[in-house]
Amino acid sequence: MLARERIIPEDFIPTRLAEDVSQPKFRAKQRKARFVAKNGTCNVAQTNIQEQGRFLQDVFTTLVDFKWLYTLIIFTMSYLCSWLLFGMIWWLIAFAHGDLDQNSDSFVPCVTSIHTFSSAFLFSIEVQVTIGFGGRMITEECPAAILCLIVQNIVGLVINAIMLGCIFMKTAQAHRRAETLIFSKHAVIAIRDSKLCFMLRVGDLRKSMIISATIKMQVVRKTTTLEGEVVPLNQIDIEMENPVGTNAVFLVSPLIISHVIDKKSPLYEISASDLHHEDLEVVVILEGVVETTGITTQARTSYLAEEILWGQRFVPVVSEEEGRYSVDYSKFGNTVKVATPSCSAKNLDQDGSLLKVKLHDSLTQKDFVRKRTNASIRLKQRNVNQ
Repeated sequence: MLARERIIPEDFIPTRLAEDVSQPKFRAKQRKARFVAKNGTCNVAQTNIQEQGRFLQDVFTTLVDFKWLYTLIIFTMSYLCSWLLFGMIWWLIAFAHGDLDQNSDSFVPCVTSIHTFSSAFLFSIEVQVTIGFGGRMITEECPAAILCLIVQNIVGLVINAIMLGCIFMKTAQAHRRAETLIFSKHAVIAIRDSKLCFMLRVGDLRKSMIISATIKMQVVRKTTTLEGEVVPLNQIDIEMENPVGTNAVFLVSPLIISHVIDKKSPLYEISASDLHHEDLEVVVILEGVVETTGITTQARTSYLAEEILWGQRFVPVVSEEEGRYSVDYSKFGNTVKVATPSCSAKNLDQDGSLLKVKLHDSLTQKDFVRKRTNASIRLKQRNVNQ
């Protein structure tokens, strides 16, 4: 909805909105199943679970994980069932004591004004919710009634604690904050500081900060070990270099997170021509503490090989205006082509000197053409002025 109303540009992907992601119309091969979707959900189905009782051992987490419809049904039924159960107990106590048939003024019942099951049910609600209309009250005649009153109050407090806590946790779930943590739609590979780097951009739309934010990346791909064992989802951690030098990020403005493709990188032997034929997925995980609530949140996204642009870099989005810095999110995912060797980082290291000379010559030639064009424009302006 946000992307359709142009509140959020279409050049980046909110971590929870995947319906607006445009899909390529033409594919050279069948699209690889994603391990992590663009909106952060994990594309993994848990099947053939034999020990279903393990979920009941952690009832609170199970209730929080339920959909809202099921949670509200359980919320309502827990109160109704407890009221009905204790209403039946109050009716049995009154029946056993003979309160239902006595109309004598000298007779002292266990609970006053209980004559039918409906009145016992209403008294059960009054006790558990502590309404106390005043028409019905317990007397000291029956010890069983006093014990039932104590038990029902304790049970009511436990139900209130569990159900209200469950509702609170569902409304304050950490993934809600991840709605405004955004990633660029595409990742890029280009030369940065004389090194071939894999880069992506991350930003936060809210003014409230993510404290102790950390970011990590993994390459998920199908691999085969030396013994012939096939690992369908081998997760390989990759090191990063971000503007603050560690995995922690100061996410006040959009940041470009980069990974230097070196000998330790799983992308070391991949070239521009090999990239779109690779069966790999780069998973990005951003985690931190929400400043306003203190709850840890996590935002995720991933990039398939076809979503990685070779030879491009992100355009600047931060500018200084009227004594403060301004962020233009309309350019968040915009990229421009830059001169980048099409060979792999391995070949670049082996023939680095020759490629660097060629790259430097191409950049120098472009600068020369640009300067010559500017000089000709200035010359024409002078002729016009004369």
